[in-house]
Amino acid sequence: MTTAGQVIRCKAAVAWESGKPLIIEDVEVAPPKIHEVRIKIIATGVCHTDNEYLFETGKGMKFRPFPLVLGHEAAGIVESVGPEVTNFSPGDKVIPLFLPQCQDCERCHNPETNHCRRNWANTQAGVLADGTSRISCKGQQVYQFLGISSFSQYTVVPDTSLAKIRSDAPLDKVFLLGCGVSTGYGAAVKTGKVKKGSSCAVFGLGAVGLAAVMGCQIAGATTIIGVDVNPEKFEKAVFFGATECVNPKDHTKPIQEVLVEKTDGGVDYALECVGDPAVMSAALESTTDGWGICVIAGWTETEVMQVEVEKILMGRTLMGTYFGGWKSVQDIPTLVDNYMDGKLKLDEFITDHLPLDQINKAFETLKSGTRLDQKGETPQNVQCTCVKRYRV
Repeated sequence: MTTAGQVIRCKAAVAWESGKPLIIEDVEVAPPKIHEVRIKIIATGVCHTDNEYLFETGKGMKFRPFPLVLGHEAAGIVESVGPEVTNFSPGDKVIPLFLPQCQDCERCHNPETNHCRRNWANTQAGVLADGTSRISCKGQQVYQFLGISSFSQYTVVPDTSLAKIRSDAPLDKVFLLGCGVSTGYGAAVKTGKVKKGSSCAVFGLGAVGLAAVMGCQIAGATTIIGVDVNPEKFEKAVFFGATECVNPKDHTKPIQEVLVEKTDGGVDYALECVGDPAVMSAALESTTDGWGICVIAGWTETEVMQVEVEKILMGRTLMGTYFGGWKSVQDIPTLVDNYMDGKLKLDEFITDHLPLDQINKAFETLKSGTRLDQKGETPQNVQCTCVKRYRV
């Protein structure tokens, strides 16, 4: 493209400080350096994690430096590539990844984990391999959230943190595979390995939880109980495969006791998709002894989960999952194929479409757990679209 090798001036939603709304600014995005790719963002989701880092730093979240461009669930088109990039070309459709896969390290060669650590420390700190960001505003470096920053019309990411996908994939749908849907779906089918004929409970019916419900249904579970304090989410949970839904507020007993009684001893699998330590404990305690499996998919960085040792000694398994257990670069294209072949739902997860300049409205609806009164239409000249997902 004609912009290759040049600084691109575009719009981005900048977080100048914690706890404050984002401000749409003119930013400069530098050309990619060695093993980096610059992409044009077509669609991005507002994830609950973005909200937590902006408004809840210090309450279970580690501090990230400001100013910062958030956003990590997205899809776009390669604009240009840096030196020594061999797997991508301008025009490729791609999904940026907060979890890299270098395919060279010990972890990438180990089938038991997806936890590649290439550039990990730097991207967690908001910079790329050389310790700097490619985004600047008003002469100041702007940090890149998880090494991505998809709330910018253009961004630069490491070539090990990018998945090339098929050319006919709709970017305004498959962007969801960059975080929420992959995490929840993988928690069920990849990490938990839910079995046919089993019973499952899914705690939290936001995007991650609904994807977990979908995973349990695809795996052949016969009982899938959705658990959430917002009954407005139950209809969609049933659509994705829940056989029934339970609101903890409707019961005087702890929800884990309700589920144990309802299933005559506990569920085979419990998937926690909230990120709350108390809910994590309840999920574990809702599983049957002997073989019950609890998978933690909800995100928190500093909080502590309370576990009664006896619950583990009696044969339960407590597991965690990051990005659903998928090896990001190699597995995301397969998930895109599954969607294109009608094996995965994605369209139904999207609640609203908003242009970038209304991104704060997306955060408001995310926090309230409600959708807009009317579905907005994305103007054709807006290059970055904010697609809001239900809050977990």
